[in-house]
Amino acid sequence: MTKIEINNVYKIFGSNPKSILPMVKDGASKEEILDKTGHTVGLDNVSLKIEEGETFVCMGLSGSGKSTLIRHLNRLIDPTDGEIIVEGTNVMNLNKQQLIEFRRHKMSMVFQRFGLFPHRTVMDNVGYGLEMQGVAETERKKTAMEKIEAVGLSGFENQYPAQLSGGMQQRVGLARALANDTDIMLMDEAFSALDPLIRSDMQKQLIDLQSELKKTIVFITHDLDESLRLGDHIGILNHGKLVQVGTPFDIIMNPADDYVKAFVKDVNRTKVIKAKTIMIPKENVNGIDKNNIIKVKEDQFIEEFLPQVVGTNTSCEVVDKSGNIKGYITKKELQKTLTKS
Repeated sequence: MTKIEINNVYKIFGSNPKSILPMVKDGASKEEILDKTGHTVGLDNVSLKIEEGETFVCMGLSGSGKSTLIRHLNRLIDPTDGEIIVEGTNVMNLNKQQLIEFRRHKMSMVFQRFGLFPHRTVMDNVGYGLEMQGVAETERKKTAMEKIEAVGLSGFENQYPAQLSGGMQQRVGLARALANDTDIMLMDEAFSALDPLIRSDMQKQLIDLQSELKKTIVFITHDLDESLRLGDHIGILNHGKLVQVGTPFDIIMNPADDYVKAFVKDVNRTKVIKAKTIMIPKENVNGIDKNNIIKVKEDQFIEEFLPQVVGTNTSCEVVDKSGNIKGYITKKELQKTLTKS
């Protein structure tokens, strides 16, 4: 089911964006618009659908429009033209009070620079959104503690942000978003300020949490490896235009243009493609040798199980978190994934 629908969205920054809109719609480039009018094109006719329960990653270089796009979803920015529909509601039609309620109950946001209150403890930071919703203190602290435990910060609930490392502070931000229990989480370059090892750990934690919670997550990044690790679908932006939308497999194996090809040419596929991405659904598979098989989880990356099957005829039985069989991976699927240029 479609959770978020973005239809023909344009965003032009400047003193009179509406007057510039016809030029953009007629095909004038971002550079031409800036040179002739002094206006900046942030988004150029962007349309996409984000499904319920998926992690959708928007990526691109600096200035591509990815952060501009995510800020339209909760109306931190209003489009010059187009519509944003969330669960069938056009958010542009919400009045001030409706928008406040929408932000409190429908969407939470995790920022790149943590956005924590320095004078509040971890517990109070995590429970802040619930406090704004009017949740009683006892219930608020109970929920906050559950989320603190979920992100691995038990024992730090009475610490202040300045007493925590950068990675721990970002865990607090993630716990706060989870505590609000909104259907949709917006994550704008949420891990970009972290050291590589901490960043990798946070990515893994988000994947693990998402396998349980099945939130609708919109994640912004400029890092291709991160987008491929996290995304069920990825949208790639270039100069405000959406140039490709697809699964990680689609993006790597079938890049839409030279811009995308340049991104993916050096990617280590084993590190970013998950088992569920290349598996054949169980109903479409016949003749699997059940005596020569290993079980892998659907969210495992190829590199995690490749050593067990390389050089053998072993197949993989792909299961979900509950152990239910979702599909199979044979040597054929692995060879196709790892050898296509």
